[in-house]
Amino acid sequence: MSKYILLVDDDNNMRKSLSFYLSDQGFLVKSFRDVNSAFLSLNDKIPDIIISDILMPTNNGYNLIKLLKKNSKYSTILFIFLTAKGMTHDRIFGYNLGCHAYLTKPFDPEELVSIMRSLLTNFKLFKTGCNGSLHRNDMLKSVYFDKYKLTYREKTILELVLQGMMNKEIASTLSLSLRNVEKYVSRLLVKTSTRNRTELVKHFLSLSFYVGEGE
Repeated sequence: MSKYILLVDDDNNMRKSLSFYLSDQGFLVKSFRDVNSAFLSLNDKIPDIIISDILMPTNNGYNLIKLLKKNSKYSTILFIFLTAKGMTHDRIFGYNLGCHAYLTKPFDPEELVSIMRSLLTNFKLFKTGCNGSLHRNDMLKSVYFDKYKLTYREKTILELVLQGMMNKEIASTLSLSLRNVEKYVSRLLVKTSTRNRTELVKHFLSLSFYVGEGE
């Protein structure tokens, strides 16, 4: 079944050309020129991915992702910012709001599709891993305690990362500073020889499958 993509951009040419390209790549695409119309459309069908510009009339992409995160029904929708705002602080702000990818204009459509497919694959892997039995999860915890010598705080941070939480959400949940959370995540990357959060999640979910096979 084709994945449903919601595209939000006030540039008519951008919407038309990107919608055509994504449709040609096998995606089902619906586009809107403003945030309010896009958000209302979620009542009809929830997309697999939302691709949104940031600067738009009447409302903006930042507010769109904030609305999604406030509603548990929409909070796990994969979200990509596609925008001309390319400064480092813009990217950081976007990621802190919870976006899964941030791509600046002008962009390569092939790169965008690659990012989309990677996100969809990782999200499917994450959901499959979350459906494992409690016994398997207990075994996994034992494995990563023994193998990686994780501290209690590192283990707690890891579990929240595996749940899909961003650093800012983890900091709020555990009443820690964002800097401390970043420090613990960096330690996890070093201890597991992974390069980023995506590799970290894939590593432990694949480990859970391995443990499960030995039951």
